[in-house]
Amino acid sequence: MTDHGGGTEDGDASAILIPLHEARRERIDQPVRFDRRELDQILRLYGRMVAANEWRDYAIDHLTDRAVFSVFRRASEVPLFQIVKDPRLARKQGAFAVVAAGGRILKRGQELGRVLGVFDSKLKLVEA
Repeated sequence: MTDHGGGTEDGDASAILIPLHEARRERIDQPVRFDRRELDQILRLYGRMVAANEWRDYAIDHLTDRAVFSVFRRASEVPLFQIVKDPRLARKQGAFAVVAAGGRILKRGQELGRVLGVFDSKLKLVEA
C-alpha cells in the first residue's frame, strides 16, 4: 500500500512525506551561514569602518560548526577582528562573538547588534 499524500491524487510534490531523521541529517551536513539580516548588520559596520579608513578587506568562511567574518587592515596580514557565529554556544554564552587578533574574545552575546556595539566609538573627555 502506498500513501500518496493524504488525498491528493494529482501527484502534488508538496505532499511527499520525508522521514524526520533524513531531513535532520541533510540539515546537519550543511555549513553554518550568516542569514541576510545578520550579514546586512555586519556589512553596514564594515562600510562605516572602511569609510573611517580603519578596515580594508574582509573574508567570509562558512564552516561546518561556525561562520566567521574576518576583517583585515591589509589582505596579506592576519585578521584584525573576527565576527563569529557559533550556534552550539547559543544557549550557553551566546551564538555571536567578536574575537581580536590575539584570540581574545572582546564581546559575546545572543544578539548580533549588541555584540557589534563593541566597535561603536566612545566619547572621550579632552582636556585643553
